[in-house]
Amino acid sequence: MSLPVLVVLVVFGIALSVAAVHFTGGTTTATLAGADHALARFAEDFPDEKPGVVRLTADNHAAFLDLGPQRCGIVQSIGDCFLTRIVTPNDILTVTREGNVVSLQLNDFTWKGGSFLFVGEADARAVAATLQNSDRIREAA
Repeated sequence: MSLPVLVVLVVFGIALSVAAVHFTGGTTTATLAGADHALARFAEDFPDEKPGVVRLTADNHAAFLDLGPQRCGIVQSIGDCFLTRIVTPNDILTVTREGNVVSLQLNDFTWKGGSFLFVGEADARAVAATLQNSDRIREAA
């Protein structure tokens, strides 16, 4: 088999694989249907936790669940699935808030964090406050 024919077959095979993944829903992003959906998904991984207030991001791809003083549950869409975790101030490298956007950087290799847009500034302020401890608030002042 000549090299150009082999190149064409490889390119066609890769294109066919990408198309198959795309058309079967492999490129879809999971979306939370609401607070109850976030609570149910979080309860699957953390059945002993009793979350309080649920704050959804504007795109419904993430939810932050109040777990008490300086503890926050997170349900985050990763592809067509959800990642759940509990975050404390010890897990956090940085938390910043500008208006209704909270940016979170974690010291974890499995999920580094991200930027989250909330519908209202009050939700962003509450999430940022939960994730920051008093030492970090003093450092920023």
